[in-house]
Amino acid sequence: MLLLYNIAIQLYGLIIKIFSLFNNKAKLFVQGRRNIFEKIQKKIDPAKSNIWFHFASLGEFEQGRPLLEKIKSTYPEKQIIITFFSPSGYEIRKDYALADGVFYLPLDTPSNAKQLIAAINPELAVFTKYEYWYHYFKVLHQSGIPLYIISGIFRPDQIFFKWYGSFNRKILSFVNHFFVQNEESKQLLSQINIHNVSISGDTRFDRVAENAKSPKEFETIRKFCDNNNTLIAGSTWPADEHLLATLINAYPNWKFIIAPHEIDKAHIDEIVKLIPESVKYSELTNQPVDTQTLIIDNIGLLSSIYQYGQIAYIGGGFGVGIHNTLEAAAFGMPVIFGPRYDKFQEAKDLISINAAVSIKNAEELFIAFQKLTEDRTSGDLAKRYVNTKTGSTDQIIKYIAQNF
Repeated sequence: MLLLYNIAIQLYGLIIKIFSLFNNKAKLFVQGRRNIFEKIQKKIDPAKSNIWFHFASLGEFEQGRPLLEKIKSTYPEKQIIITFFSPSGYEIRKDYALADGVFYLPLDTPSNAKQLIAAINPELAVFTKYEYWYHYFKVLHQSGIPLYIISGIFRPDQIFFKWYGSFNRKILSFVNHFFVQNEESKQLLSQINIHNVSISGDTRFDRVAENAKSPKEFETIRKFCDNNNTLIAGSTWPADEHLLATLINAYPNWKFIIAPHEIDKAHIDEIVKLIPESVKYSELTNQPVDTQTLIIDNIGLLSSIYQYGQIAYIGGGFGVGIHNTLEAAAFGMPVIFGPRYDKFQEAKDLISINAAVSIKNAEELFIAFQKLTEDRTSGDLAKRYVNTKTGSTDQIIKYIAQNF
């Protein structure tokens, strides 16, 4: 099985190189890893006290960020090294102020794992939620470097719990401790004889609650809303946007802000074509705008834009799965999303307390929107749910502190 794993890693690298000829994300993936060890060696001193945080992408970064910042404030002498697998994480956070180095993670080969870990020589490593790399985990284990998984979540359909998942279970055996989100995850790991597990919840709650207390202010967006009821649509895809267009036409007294998941020119142009009366954020001025819909064509604003809305629509539910509902809920906003939310416990929880509605089509969207405009308690329930789930970061830092 290890042979097949190694072949798959090499094949993945080859496919990405081919795609990089015509795909910008793949191009960034390849270029960012070019001469990666020279970049690391120029910036990082392995003799110092280094802590390695790895994130798959931007979402996992925001999830692990509370712990990272807590460690940095508690142990300012420690150096923080961050790696990303995806360009969507690296390109946005490559200049993150609290990190002493931010890099792409080289592909998981035996030589890369040995070289990277030797180059940064971390005191401990923290991986957020998922990404289980055999060679990196094995080298950390062999080197006696503690490895922690935070905000982990496991489901019965994952390969770890299948009869043919012995190789993947081996990867898990290299982890020193799992901090998981729920009891189900702990029980699943127990079934495969992994007991070094704590239920700590999800560090995202700490992050979104903190963000809601002191969000960035955007005067141009505040003036665009101009005290009107506003729906904020975050991380949308074309299927979401087509549904929203019908809602926009039906509610002329509401303002709408759409922050698409992809902001390339082609996608933004499609939204403008779909909603001709819209204005792009990059063209917004400080003067009040007499238009109903604002399209956010910049990255990094969404988590604070929610402060200006009354209802949120979260995209992705008609694709692989919904995006972050908690950022909106933390601001006391009820949320609407598509049908694919089964992998997200917080979405299920929000539905169960009447703070969220899942929809399958335009008709259900209209019904959900009308329901949430009339129910003034749903937003309060959403905010209360977030606030009762905080505290994960403090639990994890208390455990990790034993290793310093």
